[in-house]
Amino acid sequence: MAALPLRFMLPLIALAIALPSSVHAHDYALGNLRIEHPYARPTPPGARTGGAYFAIRNVGKDADRLLRVSSPVAQTVELHSMTMDGTLMKMRAVSALDIPPGSTVILGTGGYHVMLTGLRQPLAVGDKVPLTLTFEKAGGLDVSAYVEAPNPGADLDASAAHRH
Repeated sequence: MAALPLRFMLPLIALAIALPSSVHAHDYALGNLRIEHPYARPTPPGARTGGAYFAIRNVGKDADRLLRVSSPVAQTVELHSMTMDGTLMKMRAVSALDIPPGSTVILGTGGYHVMLTGLRQPLAVGDKVPLTLTFEKAGGLDVSAYVEAPNPGADLDASAAHRH
């Protein structure tokens, strides 16, 4: 088998390097806030609830707060916390999430998350879930959460809600 000339290989190598990161990268910026990798999980037929997840990184020197999230795919959208009490999982709505300066707040599978209740249709892999995030200081931002199949090693783990 003959090798391809270098002039053909370099563009292919560049494409191979760029493609994986550009396909899955869908981060957003609003002032000093960075919304990283918003995603949701597929739901079974007839399911009425789903979840959305992402990280919020505050690169500024002032705190902000996530006040609410809305979406046309659900009747109700709430910020939730999930905790374990022994073997009992407890979920509670929270009124807002503080975003301290210089930190990252994770909305993921083991703590804070966005609860989508009264889904108008099931969430399927490949769908985009439109979300509007409203912050106290930064204002509003529309993002798309891509519905992705579960990937146990790659899910955001919100059991530690803040990273510095």
